[in-house]
Amino acid sequence: MTILEQTEEHIFNLHKYTLSNSYTYHNYNHTLRVVNGINELIDNENISPEQANLLRYAAWFHDAGYCQTNENHEIVGAQMAEDFYKQKGLEEQQIKTIKDLILATQADHQPTNLLECIIKDADFAHFSDRNYQDCSQLLRKELENITSQEISESQWHKSNHDMMLYKHRYYTQYAQRVWHPKKQINLLEIIKILDKLDNPNKKGKNEYSRTVDTLFRITLRNHTSLSSIADSKANILLSVNAIIISICLSTLIPKLDNPNNAHLIFPTFILLIFSVAAIIFAIMSTRPKVTKGTYTAEEILNRHINLLFFGSFHQMPVEQYTKNVKELIEDKEYLHEALIKDLHSLGLVLHKKYTLLRITYSIFTIGIVCSVLAFILAFRGVI
Repeated sequence: MTILEQTEEHIFNLHKYTLSNSYTYHNYNHTLRVVNGINELIDNENISPEQANLLRYAAWFHDAGYCQTNENHEIVGAQMAEDFYKQKGLEEQQIKTIKDLILATQADHQPTNLLECIIKDADFAHFSDRNYQDCSQLLRKELENITSQEISESQWHKSNHDMMLYKHRYYTQYAQRVWHPKKQINLLEIIKILDKLDNPNKKGKNEYSRTVDTLFRITLRNHTSLSSIADSKANILLSVNAIIISICLSTLIPKLDNPNNAHLIFPTFILLIFSVAAIIFAIMSTRPKVTKGTYTAEEILNRHINLLFFGSFHQMPVEQYTKNVKELIEDKEYLHEALIKDLHSLGLVLHKKYTLLRITYSIFTIGIVCSVLAFILAFRGVI
């Protein structure tokens, strides 16, 4: 039996025989959900097999402390893991990593590396689960059992709303790309429930309006986040290729005057050409578009201008812009139309960014492969 299988059996027995029935949420089922989340993230993040096993070990023990106490249970769980894995012969550094990962699940801890990001995300994988409401009610029941105080439905959904919207975020790229949109769907469901609880006699138009406003806010934020990710990726490629060019200019090219190094000319210039091409496309993906920043009264009347985009008004007098925005606010249909245009504009920008970014990555990959092959062939005297 492997150490991982022994760990699973140990945690199962621990929960079965020592965990109080009061813990309707933090039980074996929750631990299993976190382990499944860990496995999903492991399959989609770039980590080594050893790191993957350490994550699994930590996931199994991350809430084991509840079997003894609900206060500082992470610290207790980390100590339990240390005692268990010492008996299994793990190295001290491996045990330290497991303990650090367990402690990283503390609510106020900010992850400092990819492994901590993975276990933090897996601990909140239920936010994106289709059965989120069932999990949420189990946690509510657990808190009522522990505190002996009843939590109203409105109070509970409000605390979940604030947690999901303001306090929680996913850290790994996979969770941001795959789990975050599902989390937003669950958040919208909470908003609908709150709206019904706050306005039991108001349905239809008001409920629709609140849902639409939230949808715009969440979608705009997601678009902005995707744009920031694209710019970050482009900057990484710019930096890498700039370093490659600097090394070529300072190290390789000065040696090409020597006849003995003539075989390096062709591969060196292949590397330079592809690096320059990658830099050009990376710059194009982040290059801002400059607009005139003015509009006419006729364009406003025909609703051809997006007053929410700075490029449309940055040269307009503040008085005129203020007047037009007030008119926009008064006309809800016009406001929604402006938000839709803003979303569409952001979508077009994102499409351009990611298309150019994909081309940049392709150029960079092909360039590296061709350059390495060219250098190998050059040293063998083929070229």
